[in-house]
Amino acid sequence: MASYLAERQAVADMCRRMAAEGFFSGTGGNIGLRLADTHFAVTPSATEYAEVRADDVAVLRLDTLEKVEGDRKPSVEKGLHAAMLRAYPERRASLHTHQPLASAVALLHVDLPWPPRDIPKGFPGGDPAALGARVALVPYRPSGTGMLVKALTRSLKPDIHAYLLASHGVICSAADLEAAAGFVRRIEAAAAHFLRAPIDRRLPLDQPLRTLVYDTLTRAETNGA
Repeated sequence: MASYLAERQAVADMCRRMAAEGFFSGTGGNIGLRLADTHFAVTPSATEYAEVRADDVAVLRLDTLEKVEGDRKPSVEKGLHAAMLRAYPERRASLHTHQPLASAVALLHVDLPWPPRDIPKGFPGGDPAALGARVALVPYRPSGTGMLVKALTRSLKPDIHAYLLASHGVICSAADLEAAAGFVRRIEAAAAHFLRAPIDRRLPLDQPLRTLVYDTLTRAETNGA
């Protein structure tokens, strides 16, 4: 079969980009990319993003998750990406992040309103409808398990393309890798906007810390990171 080295290199490059922009943490975060109707590429397991090469990116069967190419073991979250790619056959990319602010919302075990209410000036652009009706919550299950894959699969809806994994992170599907990167930036901006009100109501912060927190939220609302 074809080795799809160009597509696997694109996955490796996006890994480095997501790490540099703060959406991946340590070795946490991974990418799936549809290669054909029957196969997809996925990032390697427990590998520093700066070291990922095209040959490290695994090629798996979409139905059985059998590895057919790749020098390293595939991500333990490969089942999440397979579920997303099967559910949305018109979309090529699946991106799972541990981005800080959206992951904080995931700790609250609530849906993230989408698009944000009272969208702030400078909010990252793009078609709000592309993410779907909301960023929906997937109930907590341990990372890297079949239980989490089943929980995600049961939560998937045709009109929703981004999900908060409770106490874990974010997963979304998009037309391609570039669109997926735009999605996670907008999700982070929406999370910053969502967190501003409860932080203001509930946390007694001294002035220097308050300034730091709100500067961070404002940067995320306007830049997505």
